Formats: sequence, structure tokens, C-alpha cells
Amino acid sequence: MLEKLQKVEEHFAEVEARLSDPSVVADVEKFTALTREHANLEPIIAKLREYKKISAQIDEDKNLLETSSDEDLKTLAAEELAELKKSKAALDVELPILLLPKDPNDYKNVVMEIRGGVGGEEAALFAGDLFRMYVRYAERQGWHIEIVDSSSTTIGGFKEIIFTVEGAGAFSKLKYESGIHRVQRVPVTESGGRIHTSAVTVAVMPEAEEVDVAINPADLRIDTYCASGAGGQYVNRTETAIRITHLPTGIVVQCQDEKSQLKNKEKAMRVLRARVKDLAVQEQNEAIAADRKNQVGSGDRSGRIRTYNFPQGRVTDHRIRLTLYKIEEVLNGDLDDFINALITADQAKKLSA
Repeated sequence: MLEKLQKVEEHFAEVEARLSDPSVVADVEKFTALTREHANLEPIIAKLREYKKISAQIDEDKNLLETSSDEDLKTLAAEELAELKKSKAALDVELPILLLPKDPNDYKNVVMEIRGGVGGEEAALFAGDLFRMYVRYAERQGWHIEIVDSSSTTIGGFKEIIFTVEGAGAFSKLKYESGIHRVQRVPVTESGGRIHTSAVTVAVMPEAEEVDVAINPADLRIDTYCASGAGGQYVNRTETAIRITHLPTGIVVQCQDEKSQLKNKEKAMRVLRARVKDLAVQEQNEAIAADRKNQVGSGDRSGRIRTYNFPQGRVTDHRIRLTLYKIEEVLNGDLDDFINALITADQAKKLSA
């Protein structure tokens, strides 16, 4: 581990030197990439230097205990040595985690899609509950959410809602939310008081930058149409809504949230780039995923990741077998316990590999 850390420290010094090179500063793309790499390496280097300092102090205290004749000094050294050993043990755990390969998408913004699945109106209502949960979680994190497109129901739910999340580390945390979310409760539409089980799908994609995905304008069919909604001067009068079809993949994205056609087009392109990139990654990993499934079988319970049980007031994440009895808090955006546990489990899996 220390050999790897030494190489990281040497590379960090190289990155710092390059950042002060005028030719690099003049190249915006190179400078941005190096700045990002420097920011990623900085926490590792800070911990490494702390580790070195503690190790040196441990050696000094050990030497003092062996050579000093002053009993008071030896007592102080022994007490300090015990604390230093605890700190070093904690760093022994922390440093290997910091050395794990970083997901290159972790720093990116997010495109999220929530769709009501099995359960009809009740699934649509719960899709609305999940959207509000993510809005509140984003507020806690200091992130910004923008709706791209939505299809609402008459009683306040969503058949589908697509939105972006902008903020530091958004994908690094929200990527664990992708999958099927199951709800068990008595629907507002149920007169007999029976508990129903419904499902909602959540898709989480890193927002693709223009440099990530090359989209040929000739491969796009762009249609404009009048926005639909509750009314207002723009509804059914001006063709501000946009529908973009990516002909090679058949991916269709539409946006009518803004009153400006240009803004709707920009939002739709953000989602389109994310979907095209996501499709490319899926195709790239398809053979590996199929081979893994053949070897270990399907243990994902058909993609179900979490169950929200209202009668028992509990939320269970099936991937890490974590159950918390605080459903109201979770739906109000208190997702830290689940997301932190999922990050820890992911890190443990990578360490064991």
C-alpha cells in the first residue's frame, strides 16, 4: 500500500508542476482535466502526509521509552503512543479505500427518470412521492433540480417525470437509487382498506457532456409542437415544445417545461446525450453482464432495490439488507443512512476484489 501511495504522491507533484506551466494554463481543456485530477488526489495526499507524520511520531515515542530515564516523560510518551496507534489504525483502514479506482462519472450532474410501473394510479402517486423525496434530498445537499418533462395524472401523481440534478457529487450518491422501488400501502383510491403493492422504476444517468458523446446533427429529427398543460397564454398558441428523435438508436426525448423553444431544445439535448451514452455503456457491458449472470445467477430480485412498507413504517434496501423504521423521514429526503451504507458496501466489495 505504501509503495502505491508513494507513486501517487510522485504523480501529484507532477500534476502540481504541470498546473503552473503557462502552456497548460492556456489550454482550457487540459487545465480543467488537471485541476479535477488534482482535486481528486488532494485528499489522498493529505491522509498520506498525516500517516507519515504519525508514523514518525510513533518511532520517536518508542525510542523515548527505550532510552529515557525520566519516568514522567516516559508516562507521557506511553499515553501519546497509545493515541497515535489508534490514529494509525484508522488510517490503515481509510487509505486503501482512498486508493480504490474512482468512478469517472462521480463528479458529473445527473439525469433522473421516474416512471410508474405496476399499480396504475397508485404507482403514479408513489412516483410523485419519490420525486418529492429526491427534491428534498437535493435541497439538503445544496443541489439544484430542473424538470425536463413530465406526464401527470389527474390525482397528483406522475406517469413519468424526467429531471436533472446539478451539484457537486450528485452522481456519486444518486447512482445507488437506480432500480425498482416497491411500495406497500392502502391507496387513496382503495375504499376497502386493503394493502396494495405497486412499483416505480428509477433510472439514474450521468449527464453526458458534448465531448463525451458525438451526436451528428444529421442523425436528429427535431419536431416542434404546442405545449399542453393547465392553460395560459403559451399553451396551444406557440410551438415551444420540442421532440428530438435520434435516428440511429430510436431514442426520443421531448421537453415542454420552458416557455422558450431554445431552452426546451437545450434541456432535451442534455437528456438525449445522457441516454445515448447510457445505451453505449450498456451495449459495451452486455456481454460481461450476461456472462456474470450465467455464472452466479440472478440475485437482483428482478431489479427490486427497495421496499417502502407504510403499515409497518419501514423502508428496506434489499441489496444490503438494511431496514430502517423511519419511512416519513426517508420520504422527506433523509436518505443519508441508506446512501452511506451503500457506499460502504460498494467500497468493501471493491476492496475484496
